[in-house]
Amino acid sequence: MKTKVLIVDDSALIRSVMSEIVNSQPDMEVVATAPDPLVARELIKKHNPDVLTLDVEMPKMDGLDFLEKLMRLRPMPVLMVSSLTERGSEITMRALELGAVDFVTKPKISIQSGMREYADMIADKIRGAARARIAPRSRTPQVASTQLSALRSPLISSEKLIIIGASTGGTEAIREFLMQMPSDCPGILIAQHMPEGFTTSFAKRLDSLCKISVIESAGNERVLPGHAYIAPGHSHLLLVRSGANYMTRIEQSPPVNRHRPSVDVLFRSAAQAAGKNAVGVILTGMGKDGAAGMLEMREAGAHNFAQDEASCVVFGMPREAIALGAAHEVGPLQALPRLVLDHLAAQGGRALRV
Repeated sequence: MKTKVLIVDDSALIRSVMSEIVNSQPDMEVVATAPDPLVARELIKKHNPDVLTLDVEMPKMDGLDFLEKLMRLRPMPVLMVSSLTERGSEITMRALELGAVDFVTKPKISIQSGMREYADMIADKIRGAARARIAPRSRTPQVASTQLSALRSPLISSEKLIIIGASTGGTEAIREFLMQMPSDCPGILIAQHMPEGFTTSFAKRLDSLCKISVIESAGNERVLPGHAYIAPGHSHLLLVRSGANYMTRIEQSPPVNRHRPSVDVLFRSAAQAAGKNAVGVILTGMGKDGAAGMLEMREAGAHNFAQDEASCVVFGMPREAIALGAAHEVGPLQALPRLVLDHLAAQGGRALRV
């Protein structure tokens, strides 16, 4: 049975090109298109689509308002279609908080030809959305129900590192993980599949919500306790050693597993630079990026965690890592920060509830 897709966009050109892309796939079809949310509301009732693609900025009703009402009253997989602008990226981050599964960007040049170049990516994201677990979301980000205090050992915080990889559903999973981190936790490096221009807004939003400092990595930063470094959307993020210090490095080498940044690239660099001093965490995401790199981390002495199926939006990347034997422990998202800090505490620190 084909995945039924409803396309909502005020641009007739975008609706046409998106329809062409979707209908060219053997496993999906466009059941209807809508120029605004008011029309879309009636078409959802009529066609009961499996996935909805939604423009971020819409006439008659703001895309975010529509999304919030939809996820509260009739939760379903939503793929946002966003403009590659600062405003577009900020709105998209908010849409992900409200429950959108993922997003694609409108090309900056020649919309028609650009969208066709993105056909494979759009189709893959629709497939991922169709498999996603959807739950109603609140209007505002939840405050972490459990907040963990410091590893009362400066040596643990300065020598150990937490390395995180995620994809579909990862923006919210990373937020939930980081909001539980104490202000002097070990340094954290993160590879989240996200295009250029969106990682800046992502890092700023996390920085405003978390006890720790969160930045988009520019490369050559010393990795410090209480800091998280997010791979920029245009580059791979790597961990390197410089004397007694850990440093970040970014590079624009070719995509790995079709991704740049790639989780495998980050995990492999952590295996080489940190070995047993690293803790790997693989979160929700479609595909297999990160599984092989996490296995290299394990073989280098790292202790690794994978998010369990029940709490994943898409149980792809964690499943592949588990199948390879790369993960030592598997747990629900809400429990992973405590599991990670308790593992570190057993090595000489101490993790307590506040």
